[in-house]
Amino acid sequence: MKIDVKQCKLADLQQLQEISIETFNETFKDQNTPENMQAYLEKAFNKEQFEKEISNPFSKFFFLYYNNEIAGFLKININEAQSEKMGNDSLEIERIYIKSSFQKHGLGKYLLNKAVDIATELQKNKIWLGVWENNENAIAFYKRMGFVQTGAHSFFMGDDEQTDYIMTKTLS
Repeated sequence: MKIDVKQCKLADLQQLQEISIETFNETFKDQNTPENMQAYLEKAFNKEQFEKEISNPFSKFFFLYYNNEIAGFLKININEAQSEKMGNDSLEIERIYIKSSFQKHGLGKYLLNKAVDIATELQKNKIWLGVWENNENAIAFYKRMGFVQTGAHSFFMGDDEQTDYIMTKTLS
């Protein structure tokens, strides 16, 4: 088993867009209407949005390779790129997705630990993320990884207002 993580560059934009749509669909299509899924995908994962995000100096994307094949990706934000005002001592995990065919291999934990390593290097005191209140498997995983619920915020899937729990881990 060979695992690699590589930071995405602007040249990776199409591949990043493809894996984002694939993993988001795999994760959420069965719990949402096709119309709301399509509206969200068109808004969040269009080329212009990705160009803006990947060019932001306070955001970074990373591909996860498992045996030389892209298995997932991670997006982190610091400072003003965070989707909530959590302070400059925090790092946000905005997206952490693993293709369904690569799940149950410890890859989510690997990416989460990568985010913790980056936060430590950047001398951040906290790491946080938003997770859909109905995503019980993800919530259980984050709790096992030392995260606790510290709040909630709205997340719009098309015109459907949903609740994401904000979960935070204090770094030592």
